[in-house]
Amino acid sequence: MKIHPPDCLQVSDEESLDRLTEKWDIFQLRKGHRFSTDDLLTAWMAWRFNPTGKECLDLGSGIGTVGLLTLYKMAAEARLTTIEVQEVSYSLACRTVNLNRLEERVTLVHADLRSAEVLATGKKWDQVTGSPPYFPVGTAVMSPHPQRAGARMELKGDVFDYCKAAAQVLSDDGFFTFVHAAGDPRPEQAIRASGLQLICRRNVCFRAGRKPTIALFVCAWRGVRQDEPDFVIRDEEGVWTPETLNMRKSMGGPDPRPDLPSSH
Repeated sequence: MKIHPPDCLQVSDEESLDRLTEKWDIFQLRKGHRFSTDDLLTAWMAWRFNPTGKECLDLGSGIGTVGLLTLYKMAAEARLTTIEVQEVSYSLACRTVNLNRLEERVTLVHADLRSAEVLATGKKWDQVTGSPPYFPVGTAVMSPHPQRAGARMELKGDVFDYCKAAAQVLSDDGFFTFVHAAGDPRPEQAIRASGLQLICRRNVCFRAGRKPTIALFVCAWRGVRQDEPDFVIRDEEGVWTPETLNMRKSMGGPDPRPDLPSSH
């Protein structure tokens, strides 16, 4: 992990410093990739299925949101390793870790998760998370901002690569939790191809009455699949549902204003 001098913890005009949890803040680019509900739900789902995990790994970690939110819910002795290929996202995550004085608990790796040597250490993790990009190149509009493009488009790996990497390092009793587009059949195909078992799928509707936009997937080496009802972010009037408010509170986030209009 890079060690940044104090002046690197200052916020530039192109950045913002935002609240991640009640205790931790996070550096983000104002016009780059920023943390989202997808990240929050992924960490929440991971914690629910494995609240006692001690060794956490976040694949394609971006600015660190999913990994840090998962770590936040774990015991004080839990440790986190992140793997991120984009230099700008990796650098922001390093500064976030330093700002929150988490250097003793977090190891950040600047690498491509598809590289064979990255995970060929023999180490196993009991809590693995990931938020793969949702779109193959050519199937959606690519952002002109490289960081946002890399987070959205499959420029450095797809869900098959994430599942393969997770299977390589998941402990016998561990869980792999990730998020993907709800209408894409590839996540379940990728899980099967990796040898893992899908034990729970939960679709997410950003507004009641609309089709699910994203889905959460929880995998393990064994287990009986038991899917959960759709998670609804807002009701038909655009008001945050009690389930959303409770989820955000449990993850250490501030309660949103119930009358905040939906952007979805």
